Amino acid sequence: MEVYKAIAAVQAQLAKDGISKDRKNQQQGYQFRGIDDVYNALAPVLSTNGLVILPRMISRQSVERQTLKGGVIFYVTVDAEFDFIAASDGSKHTVKTFGEAMDSADKATNKAMSAAYKYAAMQAFCIPTEGDNDADSTTHEVAVKGLPAAALKKHVDAIIAAQDMETLKTAYSVAYKAAHAVGDKVAEEVLSEAKDARKTELEVTA
Repeated sequence: MEVYKAIAAVQAQLAKDGISKDRKNQQQGYQFRGIDDVYNALAPVLSTNGLVILPRMISRQSVERQTLKGGVIFYVTVDAEFDFIAASDGSKHTVKTFGEAMDSADKATNKAMSAAYKYAAMQAFCIPTEGDNDADSTTHEVAVKGLPAAALKKHVDAIIAAQDMETLKTAYSVAYKAAHAVGDKVAEEVLSEAKDARKTELEVTA
């Protein structure tokens, strides 16, 4: 099977030439290799040694998260397989890996696929890494999932203090949206109970 000879040849050449870390993460200050650096270094070496890498995405998961600044960010994970194929005889070896990435717009999936390719190549060819394994140059700050206790108390107090049905409806709506935005089911239940209790009180005194 020529595929293993080709992988060994690529590994030997990369061990001699290497891939420099010319990029810097601005938030945390570590150096890293971007996906373009990996592509640029691999393309001629793969061609010279008759090795082809073909990607295949098995699955994709996307989760919407909230940043510390209140914005929205998408966290994507892809399950990927890469066929390393020898052009000489068609023999192949499949490498499976995962890719993870975050992005506030529409590039999280692209970044996750690039990360999967990058680390499949690094592991197959023993390209050394150091520092935080990037995806890629941006560090995202993600808020802890759930409504903070102080915020929940503030919303509950506003619901309890409502003096009429319209004010109660408004206070509950604002509170529910805040809890729902961070996926806090427990807070939603607490707010619902507070609303129902205050509604009963208002109806009794009406």
